[in-house]
Amino acid sequence: MASSRKARAADAGPRRAVERFFGAHPELRGTRILIGFSGGLDSTVLLHALHALAPRFGYVVCALHVHHDLSPNADDWLRHCRRVCRALGVPLRLRRVSVARRKGRGLEAAAREARHAAFQSARGDAIALAHQLDDQAETVLLQLLRGAGGRGASAMPALGWLGRKRLLRPLLDVPREAIAAYARAHRLSWVEDETNASEALTRNYLRHRVGPLIATRFPRWRESLARAARLFASAQLDERALLRAFLEAHGLRAPSEARLLEMLKQLAAARPTTQMVHDGARLRTYRGRVFVEPVRDQGGRDDAEASFAPLTWRGERSLRIGALGGGELRFRRARGAGIDAARMAQSVVSIRSRRGGERLQLDPRRPRRTLKNLFQEAGIPPWRRAQLPLLYCGEDLVWVPGLGVDCRYRAARGRPGVCPEWCAGAQD
Repeated sequence: MASSRKARAADAGPRRAVERFFGAHPELRGTRILIGFSGGLDSTVLLHALHALAPRFGYVVCALHVHHDLSPNADDWLRHCRRVCRALGVPLRLRRVSVARRKGRGLEAAAREARHAAFQSARGDAIALAHQLDDQAETVLLQLLRGAGGRGASAMPALGWLGRKRLLRPLLDVPREAIAAYARAHRLSWVEDETNASEALTRNYLRHRVGPLIATRFPRWRESLARAARLFASAQLDERALLRAFLEAHGLRAPSEARLLEMLKQLAAARPTTQMVHDGARLRTYRGRVFVEPVRDQGGRDDAEASFAPLTWRGERSLRIGALGGGELRFRRARGAGIDAARMAQSVVSIRSRRGGERLQLDPRRPRRTLKNLFQEAGIPPWRRAQLPLLYCGEDLVWVPGLGVDCRYRAARGRPGVCPEWCAGAQD
């Protein structure tokens, strides 16, 4: 009993932080999340917590290990990461990178650039990194000591962009000691990077020398600096700068000043029918968010009402659906996740377009509900709903992108399953 109370107390930090993060961002349901997994303490806890909560929040988890080949222990770290992922049943992808030093930039910065390039090139919708409260406070302090302005001192956002991928930092408010307590409570194992102890690196000097000294007079200095970072970020992101940054993050050119003001006016109105075409892309609003999608013809017409003749799945790893903008439906084998493979083998599995009136039962304690209601609850925009492929076993609807698997067809723990993944074109 005491050990279970201890585990629940340890969960209060990382697990609740992840719950709050994904509860505040329902648009991440159905996304493929790549976790930057080094095998260290922080990324191990993030992997464990995200994996545990994936069924609840409806995302797909995959670990991504970047092998820099800078440490004599790098191969041992890779083997450790493989063991951890195998035990959890989480797929692991490997990216080997060559770290090239540049004049005026240290090895640490060069390695970070190589990692980011690997993250951007990997297949997935979002990248989750294990930065936590101590990292954030140290970053703010380091930027201030370097004389950075408000932009630099705003440090790391919890939700941002890395190229065209969403960048997630669910643990940004969790202190290091809470992360360590979680790891001990769940008996997790991790590796230690020998460079973390070297005070020759400025960040490590702040961590081992300066931080503890400040804490003797200001015990909550980390929380205070993290709060300051949020205030700096708010001051920097005025409406015009925010829209320009948003367009740039999606690879779109900045509009003229007059056009920018008109776009802001229309977006502020946030009508359900608001849409603008700019630089080959269509911008639309839904529930206070802006979505960016490609214009598929020269006239800029809305082709949301796409339909196609039913397709039969015969075990292929992927199916491309031209009528849905060339999107690809991929199938990944797993255990204890996705659709029960045996039940799929007993039926004709088909992919169909939405016709209206379909129902799905996601929760065994609740009745089957219409896709319209489920889409609204999940925050999926109306124009995307008709562009989603639906998977049937016989005449039973069993899986819908962004919603999940019907509870009657879910693979039980330890049983073979098939996890479909819908890879559409450009996303918001």
